[in-house]
Amino acid sequence: MAPTVLLAEDDRAIRHALERALTLEGYDVTAVADGVEALASAHRTPPDVLVLDVMMPGIDGLQVCRVLRAEGDRTPILMLTALVETQDRIAGLDAGADDYVVKPFDVEEVFARLRALLRRTSPDGGPLTHEAPETTAPRPLPDPRFIRAAGIRMDPRARRAWRGERELELTRTEFELLELLVRNAGIVLDHATIYDRIWGYDFGPGSKNLAVYVGYLRRKLDEPGAPQLIRTVRGVGYVLRER
Repeated sequence: MAPTVLLAEDDRAIRHALERALTLEGYDVTAVADGVEALASAHRTPPDVLVLDVMMPGIDGLQVCRVLRAEGDRTPILMLTALVETQDRIAGLDAGADDYVVKPFDVEEVFARLRALLRRTSPDGGPLTHEAPETTAPRPLPDPRFIRAAGIRMDPRARRAWRGERELELTRTEFELLELLVRNAGIVLDHATIYDRIWGYDFGPGSKNLAVYVGYLRRKLDEPGAPQLIRTVRGVGYVLRER
């Protein structure tokens, strides 16, 4: 069965366009216009993933996110936002969102981020399906404090990170860079996107700033005999993946 998406967006044109695009991409979409409807729909029929606009009248996307997390709902949440300041992004992540896309966005980026979120919630890392598991034994829920990918575990609120059982000693910038890569594991992030999300602006094509910090992170992450986690995609950017 198709993965189910609950889309909450108060802008009618954006909502209809994104609903149509997601449906054509193979998702089963429920589209609503505000946070009240989003919470009601999520309680009535829990989706596989939520796409929430931050700025909605009444109950906004951040409040929806906080309510669901307070209820113990760990459904992946992708935020849509026109707010690009660092404190706005931090507010979304602190509310419990898993990722965000800045408006105006490319619908292909939305698709890529949804695929990444669904892979993380799939038992085998593959496409999420609704087939009944072979065993009825309940699986323990992951600790909501942590984000995980490729053997990396991070606690964003405590600003701590581990590879396996080894805790990593990271600077603020190194932590934010690793968090961005972990939240987008498997997605190639281009240089401009990383510069924008970590530093707030692009240093230009001649800058070595990003390469320097990636080098710092690799030295702290890499282990003898283990695969390198941060891969360079020449001419594009970087991606976190184990294989």
